[in-house]
Amino acid sequence: MKSAIIYYSCSGNTRKVADVLLEELKKKHEVDVIEVKVIDEPDEFLRQVSRAFWHKKAAIQNVNFDLSSYNLVCFGTPVWAFGPAPAVNTYLDNCIGIEGKEVVLFTTYGSGAGNERCLNYMQGILAKKGAKDFKRFSIQQFKVEDKEFVTKILQKAGI
Repeated sequence: MKSAIIYYSCSGNTRKVADVLLEELKKKHEVDVIEVKVIDEPDEFLRQVSRAFWHKKAAIQNVNFDLSSYNLVCFGTPVWAFGPAPAVNTYLDNCIGIEGKEVVLFTTYGSGAGNERCLNYMQGILAKKGAKDFKRFSIQQFKVEDKEFVTKILQKAGI
């Protein structure tokens, strides 16, 4: 089985969760990791949040958008202003080949406000593109360092 982990991480929290997910998936799958990197990210936090709130896109580095060769596709993002980071919005809008795929959505968050809205937004986009089976989990930013905790959350989510 071939899997992909696609994520964006500004502060490194989402990257830490993606790394634990990678370790777990590698036990059963061949895994490719796609880190989405932004070309035009503003330095000001409020501008970043504003872009996220309005589901704006970001210019990102060239990455593979064709997911047709994967059986399982995982998407990770920090929750910014009740939604995914703009880089993830760009990726979700441009990805192809997701029809019939099993999908894992994961978020990292601070307060938790907007976490479900973020997951629902991503799931809605991917469902319209034909993804069929969704698993979801979230990790609070203060827990991303606790590898055992993250692993337990993955197991609880059925991953």
